[in-house]
Amino acid sequence: MDILLALIPAFTWGTLLLLSSYFGGKPHHQLIGMTIGALIFALGVFFIKAPELTPVIWVAGALSGVLWSVGQYNQFSSVTYLGVSRTVPISTGMQLFATTAFGVFAFGEWKTTTAVILGIIAIACILIGVIFTVKNDKNSEGNGEQHIRKGLGTLLVSTIGYVGYVIVIRWYNIDGWAVLLPQAIGMFAGAVVFTWKHKPYTRYAFRNIFTGVWWGIGNLGLLISLPRIGVATSFSLSQTGIILSTLGGIYLLGEKKSKRQMAYVIIGCVLIVVGGVMIGLTKE
Repeated sequence: MDILLALIPAFTWGTLLLLSSYFGGKPHHQLIGMTIGALIFALGVFFIKAPELTPVIWVAGALSGVLWSVGQYNQFSSVTYLGVSRTVPISTGMQLFATTAFGVFAFGEWKTTTAVILGIIAIACILIGVIFTVKNDKNSEGNGEQHIRKGLGTLLVSTIGYVGYVIVIRWYNIDGWAVLLPQAIGMFAGAVVFTWKHKPYTRYAFRNIFTGVWWGIGNLGLLISLPRIGVATSFSLSQTGIILSTLGGIYLLGEKKSKRQMAYVIIGCVLIVVGGVMIGLTKE
């Protein structure tokens, strides 16, 4: 059951950028709309569940939400340089590597020799997979090296935000039901700071409210699974939906790929998913 909870965000988050691209708008429209939707979802859960909220939960939850807004805004921005089919696998690989390393060194989540061996192989698969997804076909008309560098730099900032959002909750061992509302408030506050100069409240922002509700469903699954199966396992499993977003970006959004690039992307995605599953197997 705990594994199934961690797989909920694999589906919802795996289709998230496809939805936001379909609804349209620039990163600031997408971010503010998404955080409004997440706040609506969190309020609904709060009134149904009525969890007890302590000062620690309020502060840690809000900080987690602000860090998430850093991650999400920069991920939206990186799509401009890399496209969905590249952004998602690269972002996933970076996040898997960082959260796994933190889970292992800070929380001691690999407790056996077998777990360490599997984990090292998994990390190698993830890193090689990321390299494949970045590779360019010399004969293609894809994004140039300058765009790739900008996209990777943006994703590095995004990864710091995303990893912080997960680690803060795990560090204080906060219940997933309780943290939803403080976290959503922090997300919205962060989004307002990032977007206020752009005057983002347009029809595109309102369209993206649904993506926030969709994200909230996946977030709840992740937050409930974190204290049960650990950071390395729960977050890794949550990221295995990259196949949906990667292939969706190519076939649904029409992102052009040469045959060789297509092969690179598929190999990279498979390696990242294999790495994520292997990290899941390190759980005793």
